[in-house]
Amino acid sequence: MPAIEARGLRKRYGDTTAVDGLDLTVETGEIFGILGRNGAGKSTTVEIIAGLRRPDAGEVTVLGLDPWKDRARLRQVLGVQLQETAVHAALQVRELVRLHRSFHRDGADPDELIERVGLTASAKKRFEHLSGGQQQRLSIALALVGKPRAVILDELTTGLDPEARRQMWATVEELRDEGTTIVLVSHNMDEVRRLCDHVAILDRGRVVAVDKPAGLIEAAGTDQDDAGESEAFEAAFFALTGSKLEGEEPR
Repeated sequence: MPAIEARGLRKRYGDTTAVDGLDLTVETGEIFGILGRNGAGKSTTVEIIAGLRRPDAGEVTVLGLDPWKDRARLRQVLGVQLQETAVHAALQVRELVRLHRSFHRDGADPDELIERVGLTASAKKRFEHLSGGQQQRLSIALALVGKPRAVILDELTTGLDPEARRQMWATVEELRDEGTTIVLVSHNMDEVRRLCDHVAILDRGRVVAVDKPAGLIEAAGTDQDDAGESEAFEAAFFALTGSKLEGEEPR
C-alpha cells in the first residue's frame, strides 16, 4: 500500500481553482518532491493531505487513514512542518519541544532532537527571540518530535544559511534511510533534485509530470551533456510548465 494516495483532488477559493483534479501516489520510505511556482497549488495540496483543509472533491489516504475523518489518529503518525508556525511566543525552545512531545504516545527525546536540528545553543531562548532560520529549525523539530512514519516538509530550508541548509538536507536523508516517508514541498530546484526519489511538477493545480529527477530531464528532451545537472533540470521544468522558478518566493 502506498504511504499517501490522492485521487481527483479539487479545491476552489471563490473563482480561483487552486487544485484541479490532482492525482498523487507516494510510496513508503521515499522522499517525494512537489515542485511548482507560486500559485501552482503546492500548499493547498499538502494541507489537504494533512487534514488541515477539506477538498471540494476527491479522496486521500495517508498511511491507510482518511485525513479528515481520522485526524486524531493521523496526528500520531504524520508530522507536518508548514511555512508558518503557530506557537506560544513566550515559551522557550526546549519547553515547546517537550510540550509537543507530550501530545504523542511515543516520540523522540527532546534534547536529542534539539541537537539534531542545531538548536542546542538556543534551547533556552524564547520563540519570539529566535531568528527566522532558528524558527524554521524549531518548526522542523516539532514536526519530528512524535517520530512520525511520514512527514510533510513545506519549504524546508527557507531562511537557512548555506551550511544549515546542507545540514538539514543530511537530516532528511537520514530520516529516509530510517524508513520515514517524506513529502518535500519546494520551489528550490537544487534541493528537490538532490534529495527526491520522485518529483511531481505542479502547474495551475494539476500534476503535469511525475518521475525521478533524471527521468524528468530525459522526458523533456534536455541534453545534460551540454549543461550541468542543475541547468538541465531547470530547462526540463521550463519545458513542462512554460515558466521559471527563479526569483520567486514560496507561496
